[in-house]
Amino acid sequence: MSRHRNDLVVFLAVAFGLSWLLATPLWISGAPLGSPTQNITAVALMFTPALGVLAVFLLARRDGVSFREWARRTGLGLGPNRLRTIMLFVAAWIGTPLLVGVAIALSAAAGLLVLDLDDFSLLRQQLEAASQGQPLPAPPAAVAAAQVALAFLVAPIVNCVGAFGEEWGWRGWLLPRLMPMGTWRAVLVSGIIWGAWHAPVTLRGYNYPELGWLAAPLWTGFCVIYGALLGWLRLRTDSVWPAVVGHGALNAAAGLVAVFGDASAPPDPLIAGITGFVGWALLAAVSFVLMRVWPVTPARVSEASR
Repeated sequence: MSRHRNDLVVFLAVAFGLSWLLATPLWISGAPLGSPTQNITAVALMFTPALGVLAVFLLARRDGVSFREWARRTGLGLGPNRLRTIMLFVAAWIGTPLLVGVAIALSAAAGLLVLDLDDFSLLRQQLEAASQGQPLPAPPAAVAAAQVALAFLVAPIVNCVGAFGEEWGWRGWLLPRLMPMGTWRAVLVSGIIWGAWHAPVTLRGYNYPELGWLAAPLWTGFCVIYGALLGWLRLRTDSVWPAVVGHGALNAAAGLVAVFGDASAPPDPLIAGITGFVGWALLAAVSFVLMRVWPVTPARVSEASR
């Protein structure tokens, strides 16, 4: 087995093996979606790709590769053009919740989402359920404003901790490693792998709870499309950090569709919002334009792919 293939096997074995190992108690206990066990497991899984990168580093270290060099190869630096990296870091931070907002607006305009911007009835329903009969801590409109502010200003950075665990693996190490097969093939294959890695939770309906195990292949489709955008950020800058903040910002803002929804017609997560088909189309269009206007090719990728 060639050294490169061996590295790939080690990375995938650690990332996938640990994810299923960590999810085993979830399957044994049958903990429902949204339970503390489910949420803790989902967060823990995010760090398994990073552990896969560290496992491969232990192999590379035998060849005399220092961690500083390994960090550069896997995108932990700011790349050759630091200004570009910083600009795209900010663009991913602010632009991601904006894309979420555009997806919500497009869903409403297409008649696929009913908004309640007067009473915030769906949010009110959630707050009342959480308060368990106690008075609401704040009016739903104020809570909605606070959640929007957090999605733009604070939550992307907070969520970067878990997002880094994934991005260092999928975009930092794996995507450049696949680039010799061509940009679009590398994006497709890495996205499929990323989506399949979610199976310990998506097979139980995570992200699309009404669909059961069908959530797994559908979430893989989303991962391919959104992975193209994150991949472009990584390859354009030769740095993983814009992809990390973009991923963190999406995790922070994706739930805003429920903040503005109507309790009498709750949003369908498969159709409306950034993770629904409307969002798929929007993200695909943005990724296609970026790839065409500012293309990335195997020749632009650092030694991480060699």
